[in-house]
Amino acid sequence: MKIVFASNNPNKILELQSMLPETISILSLESIGCFEDIPETADTIEGNAILKANYVTQNYGYDCFADDTGLEVLALDGEPGVFSARYAGEQRNADDNMDKLLNALSNQNDRSAQFKTVIALNLNGKQHLFTGIARGEITLEKIGNQGFGYDPIFKPEKYDETFAQLSLEVKNRISHRGKATQQLIDFLKLNK
Repeated sequence: MKIVFASNNPNKILELQSMLPETISILSLESIGCFEDIPETADTIEGNAILKANYVTQNYGYDCFADDTGLEVLALDGEPGVFSARYAGEQRNADDNMDKLLNALSNQNDRSAQFKTVIALNLNGKQHLFTGIARGEITLEKIGNQGFGYDPIFKPEKYDETFAQLSLEVKNRISHRGKATQQLIDFLKLNK
């Protein structure tokens, strides 16, 4: 089975392909000739995932899945949430985003947070949603150099390391994206 993953993020594509069985291969947006920026104008994580999947299916005719992820911090009323990638500005710089978040939490005792990933799958004319959540807390400083995004400042529940310190294998098993992707994989195996 070949299916389009509506992303040009090589880190996400690599992470997801490593979790899929060999019978399912991912096509990137680039490989189908989609070079435009797909609008992410929804005000929810679910909404953005749906927008991206629908864009590819409607404009390119492929079965497709798309994800959107946000980091939701309790003390900040769920921020940065849907704006996680551009929290510190349109340049989408991970270090700037982490610095802004650490600064916003500098006087907070409650550092609990969760990563949320929603995957929207368009397959055979129907849409399916899969949601994965990883709960944890925001650290006081950046620790580790694996992963991407907010990984150096997010310590998942029951772990003493941040996502940026964990191996890809462990992270895939416990992460928000890993959980949503496992639901997607289970569904695809049953419906291929």
